[in-house]
Amino acid sequence: MVYILGVSFPERQLVSKSLLSFFGVGPSVCARLMARHNVHPTARIGDLANKQVLDITSALSNMKIENDLRREILDNIRRLKDTGTYRGRRHALNLPVRGQRTRTQVSLANYYAAIDALFCVDCPG
Repeated sequence: MVYILGVSFPERQLVSKSLLSFFGVGPSVCARLMARHNVHPTARIGDLANKQVLDITSALSNMKIENDLRREILDNIRRLKDTGTYRGRRHALNLPVRGQRTRTQVSLANYYAAIDALFCVDCPG
């Protein structure tokens, strides 16, 4: 088991898949990190040297990922709501924010969400 930021990964897992499991690390950030630390795209976690693991861990610790990024996103939404902007009001009403139409698609999405909640087996409650 290899630990990156306190998360254990099996040695057979791809490095790219491990990095993509962090919230805020997408394909482009993952590719940039792997290129910077000379990691082949098909390399496995167990193949990395200790120095590479430490370098990747330090690079990830300097980035805003996981809870820090989630907190920043929620703060941005809260700021929009507090200033009373159009986007903030749309967030408050749980409506589409970026110009999507609401005549048909939103009602359909609510319908499917209700069906999913009705037949959800693993859901709490």
